Formats: sequence, structure tokens, C-alpha cells
Amino acid sequence: MRLGRSLKFIVMATGVMTLSFVVLLVVAYFASSRGPSIPDSAVLVVRPGGELLEVRPDDVVGQVLGNESTTVRSIVESLGKAKRDPRITGVLLLPSTLELPLWGKLQELRDAIVDFRESGKAVVAFLEYGGDREYYLASAADRVFLLPTSPLDLTGVASYEVFLRGALDKVGAYPDFVHIGEYKTAVNQFTQTEFTPEHREMSESLNRDLYEQLVTHIAEARKKSVSDVRTLVDDGPFAPAAAEQSGLVDGLAYLDQLDDRIADLDLFEKDLPHVEESDYRQVTPRSLGITPQARIAVLYAAGVIASGDSVYDTVNGAVVGSDTMVEQIQRIRDDDSIKAIVLRVDSPGGSSVASDVIWRELTITHEQNPSRPIVASMSDLAASGGYYISMPADVIVAQPGTLTGSIGIFGGKVVIGDTLGKIGISTATVQSGRNATISSPFEPFTPEQREKIMGYMRVFYDGFVQKAAASRRRTPAQVEEVAQGRVWTGQQARDRGLVDMLGGLDTAIAVAKDRAGIPEDQDVELVTYPAPRTLYEALSDRLSRGTSAAIWSQVLGSEARVVAALTAPARIFRRGEPLALMPFAFVR
Repeated sequence: MRLGRSLKFIVMATGVMTLSFVVLLVVAYFASSRGPSIPDSAVLVVRPGGELLEVRPDDVVGQVLGNESTTVRSIVESLGKAKRDPRITGVLLLPSTLELPLWGKLQELRDAIVDFRESGKAVVAFLEYGGDREYYLASAADRVFLLPTSPLDLTGVASYEVFLRGALDKVGAYPDFVHIGEYKTAVNQFTQTEFTPEHREMSESLNRDLYEQLVTHIAEARKKSVSDVRTLVDDGPFAPAAAEQSGLVDGLAYLDQLDDRIADLDLFEKDLPHVEESDYRQVTPRSLGITPQARIAVLYAAGVIASGDSVYDTVNGAVVGSDTMVEQIQRIRDDDSIKAIVLRVDSPGGSSVASDVIWRELTITHEQNPSRPIVASMSDLAASGGYYISMPADVIVAQPGTLTGSIGIFGGKVVIGDTLGKIGISTATVQSGRNATISSPFEPFTPEQREKIMGYMRVFYDGFVQKAAASRRRTPAQVEEVAQGRVWTGQQARDRGLVDMLGGLDTAIAVAKDRAGIPEDQDVELVTYPAPRTLYEALSDRLSRGTSAAIWSQVLGSEARVVAALTAPARIFRRGEPLALMPFAFVR
């Protein structure tokens, strides 16, 4: 009886907490939907920091606090509106710690700052901490100020690879993987204890190219020679006074002193009102007299590619589901008001089958209406399966620091039979069918099974190369020279014909307009696919899957999230499925 009452109380308490949570979210939703009031002669304050997402989380929190979820595009669009807004006098850029291991999104933001400055309005950057990424972004401003007690941590570009083979050997686990492409190094994390020659060659090449991009862009912004910046980088990190003396920053100041310093330089007037970018992003283009006359679809493929529906996992992030993508592509195809399609890719790849399904649907769309152009825009990543789905595009646009290519495939498993034996666990198998155990985690592949897997992967790889050759208007032999699973920067890929031009999403939109016959000076409406869910849809989905469980998983924290992260491959991909996925560890 007491147990029954206790359970009833727990259920009631959980229900009250869930209802309270929903009420709070609804209140926050309506509070955040009010547009801001923008005073004349205002300074737009932009605070990029943390992990800048490609798209906001499409869960309940993302729906309600969407305006607080900073994406790369939200900042770029705010800067684009501010460039044309007579009420905005200039921009105060305040980067905080940027948790961006790659460089494509960072370059997208930097390009937007450079573009804003073309309006003749000034940008002033203030660094409370001068990390390499924060400084790289700030260097695009007219003036850069550094906190008097902060170092300028500009030291170059480094890569870190983690090899797990030694640990697997210690616990008796055997990584049984096969791959096609000498540079398809995703499996090396499990099968090797150090770099293979090809792996090292590729990593050094990527590192060197990203380093050259870093020093070249800083040199252009600070009006120095590239050789001088290389020398300065070798001398880093810098004490605050040394950073100012080197000319890498323009002055040292605390934030409260910045107004006077800016006024002394005649960049802004003193004591101008500030408008936070998080508020300004709610300003509608139409309120600025921007009246779109044509519509362009922007189709986002952000996350690991897998079969099924797209989902947003609070632990593992976005998953691009082939079913969802096919549905969205068909909607675009059936909408005659859409004059062009921009595919925005930020994906390391994933399922080879799901990637092929998406490729096919985009190819059908292009064949049915060749006059409606498709342009691919690559963010941080568009590698392996991410490159595969980009191939139907008429034009591929990437940032110089985008990681792309990785035309290759791998598959396999980690065999844990001996591991279990070491802790006293034995296993037994009953099978009907000679290869029924091909996906068994308890025993390695037989020679026949390995041959079958390699045969399928060879067929897929050859098809990948042939499709890339048709897309790039080259021979398979020419594509093979830059394939073999090798990852390239966007700049390297452009030089080798895998990418057509360098730039961000705005560049891709401009290309799409031109190919669709839309005048350059004509504003367009960007129609986002998949469309953001309504609050009701997000709440319904969350409640159907158990709101309280999701909340408690966040409260319980680290242990639950670690387990979810480690089991992600088993949950996201089909058992035994070959993957078109780039190497796991590019930590920079």
C-alpha cells in the first residue's frame, strides 16, 4: 500500500515538473517573439562564442530559445541587415572562447565582417582572451584591442590524432576493419598505434595548408607581409605589451575604457546606444525595405548521414536522415516558385546507402528541371558521404578551410570475444547460414566474409569515383588521383577540381541567382528546408518520447551522456553497414 502511494506521488510529481517545464517554455517563447526597438546611431554588439552551430537544435528547447541559439547564419544575416540599416553606425565585435575545432564556419563569419566593412561602417574588436581562433576572427576588424592582462595565444596550427590499438590489444579486443583507399584513415584510430605514411602525409598537408591560410589572412588584414606574420607566429604566444608592439593588436584596454579609445580614433562617437545581435536578429528584412521578388530553397544537410528520419540528439547532435531529406527534396521539386536550390552541407558523411539515396533524389530533381540550378555550399565539413550528396550540384562552393573529399569507404567491427573471456564471460553461437555470423562481435571475419565485404565496398567505391567523374566532368582515372579516401581543404580541392570556387553560403546564393537568371541586385527570399518545426510539433514529439526522461537525462549528466556518445555508432547506423565517413579525429 505504501509502495503504491509512493509510486503515485512520484508519477504526480514528475507530471507537475513536466507541466511546469512546458509552461516556462511557452512563456519564454512568447517573450522572445517580440521584436526589438532599434535607436538611431546604434552600435551592433556581436558576441560569437562557444560552439557555433550550422542549424539550431530542433528540439523543444531549440524551438523556445531559438533566438538565443546562435548559429553561423544568424550572425551572418544580422551583419548583412546591419550593413543596409541606416540606424546601425558600426559593429563592436566581442569574441569569447570559440569551441570550433575546424575553420570553415570561422571563415564564414570572418567573410561577413569583411563584407560589412564595405559599407564604410567601422568594426572594432575587443578580445578578453586572445586565442588563435578569436584573434583570427578579430583581425578582420578595423581595430583590435586586447585586455591588458591577456596573452595573445597565436602559435600556429596543430593536429592531434588518437590511436586506440594499444588499448584494444590490452583488453583483448580485435579491430577487424577493411577499407578502400590508402588515405581512408578513419579506421586507423582503431587499427594502428601510430601514423601510416599516407596518414601522416595527408595530415601534414592539411595542417600546412590551414596554417598558410591563417598567416595569409592575418597578413592581409594587418597590412604585413606573409613572411613577417610567419615570424611573428613562431614567436608566439605574446604577452599583452608584446602583442601591441608587434602590431598584431592596436591597443590594450579594459572594456569600460573602450568607448574613449574608439572615440579618440574617430571610429564611433562616444556613448552611442548598443544593440545586442541576439536582439537585432529579430529585425525583419521587410522592415528595412528589403522586398524579395524570387525564392531560393536552402536545404540543410548538417550532421552524420544515416537512414531513416532526421533527428537531433542532445548528446550526439544532428543526424541527417535519408527519409527526411528525400521528403524535403520532393517538396522543393514540386514547388514551382522555387527558382534555385542551395544545398548547405556540414557533414563528415556516414551511411553509404543513405548518402546514395539522397544523391539519387537530388539527381532526379536536377534531371527533371535542368533550368533550376543546384549549388552546393560546404561549411566546416563536406567529406565522404557529405561530398557524395554534393555531386549533383552544378557548382560546388567551399570555404578555403572546409574539409572535403575523402572519396572512399570502410567497414568492420571490433571483436570483443577475448575481452569478455578475460572477465569470465563466455559466449556460444548457434547459426543457420554459412555467413550468419558476419556481423558477430565475438569472432573476426572469415576469409570468405572479408572477401564479400571487400567486393561490395569495391563496387560502391568504383561507383563513387564514376559519379564524381561525371559531376566534375573528368575521367575516372583523373578522379582516382585525388580520391583514395584522401581529405583535402577547400582550397586544395578547388585547385584539384573537386570544388569550383571558394566562399560561403552568400557566395553560393549569388551563384544560384546568376544561374537562375535573377538580377544580381534583386533581393531573394531564402526558404529553409527542412522547415523549423512549430512549438506544438516540438512539444508533441518530446511528450510522445517522454519529456521527463529527457529532462532527467540532462540532469543526471555525464554518465548517461558518455554512454550515449559511445553507443552512437550502433544506434545511428545499421549493423555491419559500410560507411562513407571521414577520419574521426581532426582536433585542431
